[in-house]
Amino acid sequence: MHIAVAGNIGSGKTTLTSLLSKHFGWEAHYEDVDDNPYLIDFYNDMQRWSFNLQIYFLNSRFNQILSFRRSGKTLVQDRTIYEDAYIFAPNLHAMGLMSTRDFENYFTLFTMLSSLIQPPDLIIYLRASVPTLVRQIQKRGRKYEDNIRLEYLKRLNERYEAWVETYNMSRMLIVDVDSYNFIDKQEDLSVVIDKVSAEIHGLF
Repeated sequence: MHIAVAGNIGSGKTTLTSLLSKHFGWEAHYEDVDDNPYLIDFYNDMQRWSFNLQIYFLNSRFNQILSFRRSGKTLVQDRTIYEDAYIFAPNLHAMGLMSTRDFENYFTLFTMLSSLIQPPDLIIYLRASVPTLVRQIQKRGRKYEDNIRLEYLKRLNERYEAWVETYNMSRMLIVDVDSYNFIDKQEDLSVVIDKVSAEIHGLF
């Protein structure tokens, strides 16, 4: 079974992936942040490095998914291949930070690769307001994220909501991070785990 955690920058994806992995005994797969050769350059100059970054993520996530299905294990993944294609890349294009030529090239490649894979059995979408995102980004203190603008987070949130409205390839559980602080409150984590358990039982 393939579970994926989706959400904006700072929504708590990595933390929830880790917590679910420990609780259910699932194998966790995290977004390639520390070893990503483009991320720091991207935050310093988004227009120059946006296409390179999105191609790197597409390649990384596609290969991750192939390995998931081969393993036969139950896995929980930090971020999905769909978020780059329907949220991050279109947002960069709309902001003038990725050329139309590069965006069309990227999306054609995504369309081809996505036709070769199965979607996750369950996506857990972490919905969070911009103030919550900012607070959690500041709390984790990644230096390269200091340059993230509020407008950028706001635009991403709008695209996430539009994607969630139309997503129909598998089950999706929405967790309101403003209401459930699963990072700091054990009782809130317990509620989220119960919601996830109910969704999993519905898959069988």
